[in-house]
Amino acid sequence: MKIKFLYKWTTTLPLLASLLYVSGVIHNSPVWQILACLLLVGSVLSAVHHSEIIAHRVGEPYGTIILAISITIIEVAVIISLMISGGNEASSLARDTVYAACMLILNGIVGLCLFIGGYKYHEQVFSPQSVTIALVSLISIIVFTLILPSFTKSVSGPYYNPSQLLFASFSCLVIYTAFIFAQTIRHREYFISKTTQSSEIPKTAVSKKAFFTSFIFLVISLSVVVLLAKTLSPRIEEIILDYHLPKALVGIIIATIILLPEGIAAVNAARSNRLQTSLNLALGSALASIGLTIPVVSVIAHYYKMKIELGLDYLSMILLMLSVLTVMLSLNSGRSNIVYGTVLLINLIAFGYLIVYP
Repeated sequence: MKIKFLYKWTTTLPLLASLLYVSGVIHNSPVWQILACLLLVGSVLSAVHHSEIIAHRVGEPYGTIILAISITIIEVAVIISLMISGGNEASSLARDTVYAACMLILNGIVGLCLFIGGYKYHEQVFSPQSVTIALVSLISIIVFTLILPSFTKSVSGPYYNPSQLLFASFSCLVIYTAFIFAQTIRHREYFISKTTQSSEIPKTAVSKKAFFTSFIFLVISLSVVVLLAKTLSPRIEEIILDYHLPKALVGIIIATIILLPEGIAAVNAARSNRLQTSLNLALGSALASIGLTIPVVSVIAHYYKMKIELGLDYLSMILLMLSVLTVMLSLNSGRSNIVYGTVLLINLIAFGYLIVYP
């Protein structure tokens, strides 16, 4: 028997948000801006709904991969458009966006999933092999893209020379491809837990029509979320500057909005005692955010003869490595509890605090 999925608000809200964006009236009045914020939130919830339907149809871990890569592609498109329009002044945009996304995913999404799962179920289980594969890949990509550029000597400053940038981009693609191969083919069983299998809706419960409809509206929802976030960013920046806060908070707020669909989907999975799905989504998103973004941005920068500032400062390096180390130690046993989530959320608060008070 087919499960009937309702396409009312989950299709109406993204379409209304798209019409509002195309109309261009968002800049005319605060009322339109408030409406845009409400439709943005509705589009985020719509994206989560459609991603869950797709996940039921294709099965895990393919569903989480589709959502992670979809958001990453749109994120890359926004970065490229801003880099081209901003020129050399946007040389650090890719680095700042990727860094913020990693901190939000590792500390915010993973931390919240562990905290909520630990609070509700006392202890949750997952595959430590899957986490190890993801973290080994993530650490290598982070070092190649965000750490080493600050220490190489061929170019002054946190930059790679063209050959080094090519090597780093190639390394990212190879590592990410190897991760996807392990996740979907060679070691797929590591990324599927018993709780995921027992709670999974049969593929036949989702019709082909429902699957294709959800796929289309997932793309529409994610696109309008990014476009509205980009449109509202000047107003957000104005509010932040009015309160004499660092401009870097704008990027964090925009990254938070973009990551909301992944975050909500991951938290919902943790609440349903499917922590493995949450970790697949969170760690896979972190890998896609760096492993796909940096190579594409590198090609665009080379074409437009732009310099890319990749290396982090020492404070950011310490915070990033603290986050990776905490996640690694928290997930090495295959069992979670509320303490791990608490520590990661404190790391996230420290990240935000040190942005405001560096």
